Amino acid sequence: MAEVGESGLERPGSGDDAAGEDLILLGDNLDLLPPFPDGSFQMIYVDPPFNTGQTQARQAIRTVADEGGDRTGYQGRRYRTELLERSSYRDRFDDFLGFLEPRLNEAHRLLDRAGTLYFHIDYREAHYCKLLLDEVFGRECFLNEIIWAYDYGARAKRRWPAKHDTILVYVKDPEAYHFDSAEVDREPYMAPGLVTAEKAARGKLPTDVWWHTIVPTNGAEKTGYPSQKPEGIVRRMVVASSRPGDRCLDFFCGSGTLGAVAAKLDRRYVLIDSNPEAIAITRERLAGIEAERAAPAGAGPGEPAEAT
Repeated sequence: MAEVGESGLERPGSGDDAAGEDLILLGDNLDLLPPFPDGSFQMIYVDPPFNTGQTQARQAIRTVADEGGDRTGYQGRRYRTELLERSSYRDRFDDFLGFLEPRLNEAHRLLDRAGTLYFHIDYREAHYCKLLLDEVFGRECFLNEIIWAYDYGARAKRRWPAKHDTILVYVKDPEAYHFDSAEVDREPYMAPGLVTAEKAARGKLPTDVWWHTIVPTNGAEKTGYPSQKPEGIVRRMVVASSRPGDRCLDFFCGSGTLGAVAAKLDRRYVLIDSNPEAIAITRERLAGIEAERAAPAGAGPGEPAEAT
């Protein structure tokens, strides 16, 4: 597992990286992603921050598909410039989408032809981001909108309490993407009496609505990082959309949940974040997992492997 600091910004794309080494990189992902070769990753998961605090020098417009539109985009599609000009959130969301667009272009370039992007976003921005992802990937490459539903935290009394995140799923090639439903852990039927005993015992494949708790405050995987996501939901993505030995990328890695899941499932990983605290937590977390994997069979948690 390589660790690269921001002070000596090492650019991947040759040497050890070509062999698929696990990497944890500190720095701006827009600087660190371009040196990776096209098609380097089978699966990409990102949970980007909202409100970067950076001002983007962009026109206050966004495009939507329209056969009679005034702009030509991806694969000759026609668009009209409308969405953000009419939005009361124009400046706020235009800055956010301006921040995301070059990074999503990199994600598209870096995905293998059989690869999949899982884009995790707050419900308030999901519809804006989907329009941008449709432009970058092509609408025909949209696979799913996954709803991660949880039941935790304060409850609003003047509206329906918001208890879900949105995960937008796009594939590089709709004719070639990898998806292995047999590897996904099945879940109980909500009404087992309505199916055969055999089906009830086997359980069902999860739908696009995932009920899963947040990371428990006293749980073993808790790192203390404020936006940490549970391994359970990320594991479901990784097993469905990659194989052992495949390479996975998270360029807003936070506490390193994708890396933790990938390491446990024998996938390779590249993790990037510009926050030194996030990288420190990620390195400690992954070092612990690697130590456990290196320990001899039967050794207890935290027991070192015997010296050779």
